[in-house]
Amino acid sequence: MHSEPFVDTLKKWFEVSMHRSMRNFIHYARNSGLSMSHFGALFHIQHRGTSGVTELGDHLGVTSAASSQMLERLVQQELILRTEDPDDRRVKQIVLTDEGRRILEEGIRARQGWLDDLAKTLSDDEKETIKLALDILIDKAKTLKQPIEPES
Repeated sequence: MHSEPFVDTLKKWFEVSMHRSMRNFIHYARNSGLSMSHFGALFHIQHRGTSGVTELGDHLGVTSAASSQMLERLVQQELILRTEDPDDRRVKQIVLTDEGRRILEEGIRARQGWLDDLAKTLSDDEKETIKLALDILIDKAKTLKQPIEPES
């Protein structure tokens, strides 16, 4: 199947940007002593504001026991707090600590830091051209039908 040159170029850009972003993020994760699953848990908790053990396990595709074990390590590292749900004391609610938020922010900066280096290599005209093109892509991408997300 012959693909359109535009799509080929988008794929190449996506491959380069993902490779650079993930390489830097994985390096940061290793240096912080956290696994990608730990970061997945932290990002999920940040996105939701709070999470239960079972909900987090479902999101990560692991059992509640495995989720609970992972969360215990994050509690010991003071990245999350596990508290009782005020409406049901049997249920544990998990929230990020300030340190957990800081770790996530540093991870995001590590993942995106290479973009500043890239921007320094571009002229003002190139930056403006790319910005206009990306604005078009962002607007068009927003109009695409969203995939069905599983209920949580």
